[in-house]
Amino acid sequence: MSYATDSILVQRRLVQPWALDRLLRAYLVLVFLLLTLAPGLQAADSLDTIIIDRGVDEPIRISIVPFAVPESLTDEANLANIVAFDLARSGQFDPLASENMLSYPSTKQAVFFRDWRILKSAYLVIGRAQPVVGSGKVIVEFELYDVAGEKSLESRSFTIDRDQWRDVAHKIADLVYAKITGVQGAFATKILYVLAKDAGSSSARYQLEVADADGARARTLYSSSEPILSASWSPDGKQVAYVSFETGRPSIVLQDIDGPYRERLTNFRGINSSPVFSPDGKSLAMVLSRGGDPEIFVMNIASRKLRRITRHHSIDTEPAWSPDGKSIVFTSDRGGRPQIYQVELATNFLQRLTFIGDYNARARLLPDGKHLVFVHRRNGVFHIAWQDLEKDSLLVLTATDLDESPSLAPNGAMLMYATQDQGRGILAVVSIDGRVKYRLPSSAGDVREPAWSPFLPDILLANEKEG
Repeated sequence: MSYATDSILVQRRLVQPWALDRLLRAYLVLVFLLLTLAPGLQAADSLDTIIIDRGVDEPIRISIVPFAVPESLTDEANLANIVAFDLARSGQFDPLASENMLSYPSTKQAVFFRDWRILKSAYLVIGRAQPVVGSGKVIVEFELYDVAGEKSLESRSFTIDRDQWRDVAHKIADLVYAKITGVQGAFATKILYVLAKDAGSSSARYQLEVADADGARARTLYSSSEPILSASWSPDGKQVAYVSFETGRPSIVLQDIDGPYRERLTNFRGINSSPVFSPDGKSLAMVLSRGGDPEIFVMNIASRKLRRITRHHSIDTEPAWSPDGKSIVFTSDRGGRPQIYQVELATNFLQRLTFIGDYNARARLLPDGKHLVFVHRRNGVFHIAWQDLEKDSLLVLTATDLDESPSLAPNGAMLMYATQDQGRGILAVVSIDGRVKYRLPSSAGDVREPAWSPFLPDILLANEKEG
């Protein structure tokens, strides 16, 4: 839930306590009706093909040769295409089309670096896959070469199950990206989002979806005829917290990503919103209005004990943790307009972080703790902005309308947000410097409330070998 949602509900002179639950539910239905304008949409397995709007001015030319696979594996997705697409959507790479290649080597002995210099490729990736007889496993190998230096930079071998085919492709892309850029790749991560279909009608359906970071292999974690909001990942990627209206009013739910566990943590009267896991995974910051006004609370997940963090008659909402877990940033209108504040948990020391513009909300700190991304209103239009907290410099990253709900990639290099495209809610991604942009449209319905996962446990690590 957002500052706008909370603000319309808690004007104490306008909303009496007995009417708060009813109004909250009605308002959220209205919000989703306004954001989801396409009735009669059919379900789809995944988000549609990514549309890359902008990359860096001089992307790195790289060639990912189609992997050599036996006939028994030709029905699987092309590994090279997945790796190339991952690198292309980072905006920093320009993969060479396979039809323009002069040769298709799959082993070091078959590589002629002259061919790749002619094609002006700075780097070359080759690979192969072979089933393990009688086991149902597949061995996937790849090498990364520096073309100018004619030397190997990376060589790995993985033994995988067939259903890990896309996982190994994302892993290879991560390794290539990290070796060349020096930044950890985030292609093997996941995303959460809310898919809304037929919102506002008697057949309305809201689905909490989890998918690969490129939108593929989407699956439904929870489905309801009532709105779903504010999904947040646990630091280990094994659980998610979100807001559900299944009881007729908002409640905070904790659920396993892969498992049967699901439990309501709060179901107080009034607002129960914006759950966010602490960096150590032991606590949840959240917004509750059990005392009248929306305030920031922290819940110990094991004991369910609540600690009230803010005490002010204004709206305090949208909490987010600092990377070290020692403070929380949040949105408040205590200064007259919604701005971003930070409170130290040990001392309750409070400071305002944003001063540029009359509306700043939904803040998230970058992994370095020195930079902030948030929703920023400029000329009446909502964009995503970045701010250097030490220099107070501000950069607007997006140029579309109604940009909201920013969520950072775990490497801090990209952020995902919700926006509108031709009247439909979609997800979009922008690099932290604003130079790279792409969109993830969906033909299945309107998508909102994205949440990028942390770095996930490496399911391929046990069967990985360095070359």
